[in-house]
Amino acid sequence: MSILRTLGLASVSAAAMIAVAACTPAAEEPATTDAASTEGAMAPAAASTDPVVGGAAMSPNETIVANASKASNLTTLVSAVTAADLVETLSGPGPFTVFAPDNAAFEKIPAATREGLLAPAGKADLTKILTYHVVPGRITAADLTSQIQAGGGTARLTTVEGGTLTATAGANGSVILTDEAGGTSTVTQADVMQSNGVVHVIDTVVMPN
Repeated sequence: MSILRTLGLASVSAAAMIAVAACTPAAEEPATTDAASTEGAMAPAAASTDPVVGGAAMSPNETIVANASKASNLTTLVSAVTAADLVETLSGPGPFTVFAPDNAAFEKIPAATREGLLAPAGKADLTKILTYHVVPGRITAADLTSQIQAGGGTARLTTVEGGTLTATAGANGSVILTDEAGGTSTVTQADVMQSNGVVHVIDTVVMPN
């Protein structure tokens, strides 16, 4: 990974679903309205409670890859997962906790380096970086906060790549990730539940050693 560090990545481092209601036309003959009998028919549809990422609702019944593929702000991540042949893995039972860099996070990486990682020759490096963003198990924001408190202010997370991410508390209850290169990333959207885990959107790509 030294090539990435020399390009300045260390200094900038850290997976979609709705309902519609119908109503019966009013009768033509005038009649006394029974509020109790019409309340259910005329009630508006309940709003979806699924979290929205990149303008798309994330279904807890779909996998990490299926949900991420719907989010307009995770397109680079989906392309990277595809290039690294990790689609099948992240569509598996897991569970996985994925710290998902959004498109803006990937744009912090120099374009030439980004293109190189997405090319066939960069597959090994790309796989190493992506699996560094994945932790086994389903770790919610509350779990992270508890681990941080239990650890006296820090929580060490062992990634699928084999390296370590260090989590600390940030402003307004946010979580900050520090990578092995000393770069930091902030969780901007937490607890996006998936059928095979949970996704936390982050604002910077985190880099392993």
